[in-house]
Amino acid sequence: MALRVGMLSVAHMHSYGYAAGLKHHPGAELAGMWHDNLEERTKFAQQFETPVYETIDDLLANVDAVLICSVNRRHVQHIEAAFAAVKPVLCEKPIVGAEDEAAYLSENLLGKGWLMTAFPCRYSPAFGRLKERVGELGAIRAICATNRGRCPGGWFIDPEKSGGGAMIDHVVHVTDLLRTMLGEEVVRVQAQTGHNRYGQAWDDTAMLTLEFASGVFATLDSSWSRPDHYKTWGDVTMNVVGEQGVVEMDMFGQTVDVWASAAPSHRLAGYGSDLDALLVDDFVTAVVEGREPPITGFDGLQASRVALAGYRSAAERRVVAI
Repeated sequence: MALRVGMLSVAHMHSYGYAAGLKHHPGAELAGMWHDNLEERTKFAQQFETPVYETIDDLLANVDAVLICSVNRRHVQHIEAAFAAVKPVLCEKPIVGAEDEAAYLSENLLGKGWLMTAFPCRYSPAFGRLKERVGELGAIRAICATNRGRCPGGWFIDPEKSGGGAMIDHVVHVTDLLRTMLGEEVVRVQAQTGHNRYGQAWDDTAMLTLEFASGVFATLDSSWSRPDHYKTWGDVTMNVVGEQGVVEMDMFGQTVDVWASAAPSHRLAGYGSDLDALLVDDFVTAVVEGREPPITGFDGLQASRVALAGYRSAAERRVVAI
């Protein structure tokens, strides 16, 4: 019998990729959705031919597991509702968008239910190969990383819903990859943010230095610096410097050039692995087999803590310990 998965909100753009992964999964079905915006939920329900539930409780009563893609500042509320209904959860990142939410998740929810964080970049073949080759470099000395993209607009630029701007949106992905690759935690953060691209109250530019327990440090550009008609949506790159050499990764480098008469006149069409589908498959398999979450709620919390520490660092103009 297929695992019935419900979408608890589809506010995040990644919800479409996850829903497509569910629709094509042999062991799961997209069993319904709840979303609080009529126009958005109608569009989503029609595209994926899935039932719409009027309340969260109704959705939870009719599914085996849930995928939470709400605005960042509602993640904790929705995780708590799913836990009360004893449903396994896959939650979009960042898992929290504020310090008080991080404390509440840590003290009241972690360990009280099955919780996985949506970090699809872990499933990148390029990242897998990077982890394999890093051992050839000897002791790691420093890492230069990026996660630069276009500004998504909408609720992403409303801090009351998102928790910030570019930094809260993009830092968590690369932080999770760094934690996974190095096997240690970030202990200090120094960050600067700016409003250099759009000139609004929210940060569109974010530069961080992350120091790990061993003394390894990484720099991270997590800015919304790409123009509207840039050739790609964004990037995830790493330059890992070790005693014996350097390894460079371009996670979305599997592309072909496409030229057109209309804007964007030049774009890169990606090919290769569908990271959203791989994430969904691992979620479904782990739930069905009764395994622990492959990417835990704690992983999501630790990555979010780095972004939140970045905001404190930028505001206080100092290095912040985590």
